[in-house]
Amino acid sequence: MIIGGFLKFTLIDYPGKIAASIFTRGCNFRCPYCHNPQLVLPRRYQLPLDNNEILNLLQERFGRLDGIVITGGEPLLQEGLEIFLEKLKAIGYAVKLDTNGSRANPLKKLINRELVDYIAMDIKAPFQHYVKSIQVPVNLEQIKKSIDIIRESGLDYEFRTTIARNLHTNAEIKEISEFLVPGDNYYLQNYIEARRVGHTNMELQPFEKSELEELTAYFCGLGINCQSR
Repeated sequence: MIIGGFLKFTLIDYPGKIAASIFTRGCNFRCPYCHNPQLVLPRRYQLPLDNNEILNLLQERFGRLDGIVITGGEPLLQEGLEIFLEKLKAIGYAVKLDTNGSRANPLKKLINRELVDYIAMDIKAPFQHYVKSIQVPVNLEQIKKSIDIIRESGLDYEFRTTIARNLHTNAEIKEISEFLVPGDNYYLQNYIEARRVGHTNMELQPFEKSELEELTAYFCGLGINCQSR
């Protein structure tokens, strides 16, 4: 597995857990608001970190940490992900996986093998506007399949959308409700100015607080457990 970054300690990335975050290198999307271009764009890649060194450190820190976040990039592109997760589970860690939902079959395999405990999936936009948000072609059937797999897994999960003015409209954000059901945990993540990744010259801006509150209330009114970040 190619590790492009490592955060030794986080209280915010794995709900209810004291965790570390591992960032895999490589992504098949080019979201213009992405804040990890060094993990996404090959020309910005840095030298990878040693898998065994990370595992040894996590072995030493077990007990002080109780969860590991596997994020990226897109972790499900990694050939060695399954083996790495086996080693984390052998230590005793709970594992949270962040994914863009584009690789449904590998996701299902990890769930079936009980190698993940919490899944966070990005829903980038309503499906008719997906390409605008990720800047590359996408197999939407894989996205739909991943949503269903996660919801039916029995695991803790969340769906989330990073929203930015000029990339999303209020109406487009509300259309995402078509793919959510009452009881889903859903987060609206307001855009924060970042280094650009996507091939676009659009000027992205965050939504106003009042708009974010109105959108959150809209989803909550549908029975969806929606919060903003």
